[in-house]
Amino acid sequence: MKKFTWVLGVILIVLIASPLFAAGTKEKVKDGYTFGYIAYDMQDIWNMYGAQAFEYAADQVGVKTIVLDSGNSLERSVAAMEDLIQKQVDGISVFPISPDQVATLIKMANDAGIPITVENLPPPENAGDYISTVACLYGDIGYAAIKFISETMPGARIFYAAGAKGGGVYEQYQEGVDKALKEFTNVKIVGLEHGDWQTEMAMNVTQNFIQTGTKFDVIFANNDLMAKGSYNALVEAGLKHIPIISTGGSPDGIQMMKDGIEAANMTAPVSIQGVQTFKNLYQYVVQGKRDLPKFTPLPIVPATAAEIDKVITWEDPQKALDYIGGL
Repeated sequence: MKKFTWVLGVILIVLIASPLFAAGTKEKVKDGYTFGYIAYDMQDIWNMYGAQAFEYAADQVGVKTIVLDSGNSLERSVAAMEDLIQKQVDGISVFPISPDQVATLIKMANDAGIPITVENLPPPENAGDYISTVACLYGDIGYAAIKFISETMPGARIFYAAGAKGGGVYEQYQEGVDKALKEFTNVKIVGLEHGDWQTEMAMNVTQNFIQTGTKFDVIFANNDLMAKGSYNALVEAGLKHIPIISTGGSPDGIQMMKDGIEAANMTAPVSIQGVQTFKNLYQYVVQGKRDLPKFTPLPIVPATAAEIDKVITWEDPQKALDYIGGL
């Protein structure tokens, strides 16, 4: 009888130590997880703060991260995926350059058997198997901006400093803008130029538009970097009284609101995007969850300088983590 009891005890110890038993109790089945992160371009502050939030969340649970910057290069993004596959990371997050590019990276991860999640832009249909997407509904931001202008500046003639064509983000913005213009007929766009998300480019295209002599009352800039460039052009032309409506709510954007440079901002906390993207990947890879939502939108919070306290800033990943209920 004593021998039987001893054998039974050994069997129980083996079972408790086994991966199957650990999985059944939702405990980690191994030590030392590593997640890869393929950035679109870390010179882009939206991407930079999202990546930092992803890394912050990883630090909270001891997951190692390898962040690789594509620098807006399709070839470098493929090379980054090859590198992560070679390193046999446990999961990968991708910030896409384009729909075609992310479809390629998803296929590579699928072929290697590595779980992959996507942020900022939903993949196209039939792109392959991916966990989820966390992203702005950019169309809703564009709609919110035109609605704000219609309600606060009726009759306004808008110069639209738009983002870059081809990546899918500007195109979504435009859908929302077009929808709002049909609904709010007391405002109109009198000029549209592409600043490609960059300060200097936005300054140049705003200067070019000013030189046409077209009358306008407000600028809608697709992000805060372009808002800064548009403002510089207004200052040079002696038109700094013209209000600027921007999007995103970056640290620079918040400061420009405080300084009276931006009249309002359709804020969207990329810090939430980063921590939620990590949480989805962590829950799938480490905790074995399979009922995750395929798409999670970021909240859109229109704010003026008097309403800054309600904004979740890009620089506060802990506040973003608290917003999503932690890990």
